Order: sequence, then C-alpha cells, then structure tokens
Amino acid sequence: MKVNAKGQVTIPLHIRQKMGILPGTEVEFVDGKQGIYLQKVKDADRGPMLVRRMTGRGTVNMTTDEILSLTRANG
Repeated sequence: MKVNAKGQVTIPLHIRQKMGILPGTEVEFVDGKQGIYLQKVKDADRGPMLVRRMTGRGTVNMTTDEILSLTRANG
C-alpha cells in the first residue's frame, strides 16, 4: 500500500467492514510501542481530541491577547 501525494491511504474494505469504519467515522493515528496504529475515536466530542493533538504545536511567540487582537483588528 502506498501513501499518495496528499498523505492518504485506502483502508481495505474487509478491514473497514470488520472494524465498523463507515464514511464519517472519526479515526486517529496512535504512536505505540511497536509502531503506529489506527483506531476509531471513542469520544463523540472531537474537542478534547483536537486539543490533545494541537497542544504544544504552536510556534508563534505571542500571547493569547496579542493573537486575539490580530483577529479582531479588522472586525
């Protein structure tokens, strides 16, 4: 299986059927001890998952107030 230019792969049909992965099913990649694996997201609320995924990823040396003032400057 190859990853395409967009970083996508196709999950084989028999695996999607076995695991109940339907269109719109939320999945995430997990970095485990023996490799990376894909799992269905159990929490229906995406918020906590997105916060975990984004925590520590910021590279801008600005305070929250400075960032918010930029978003409100043209409003």
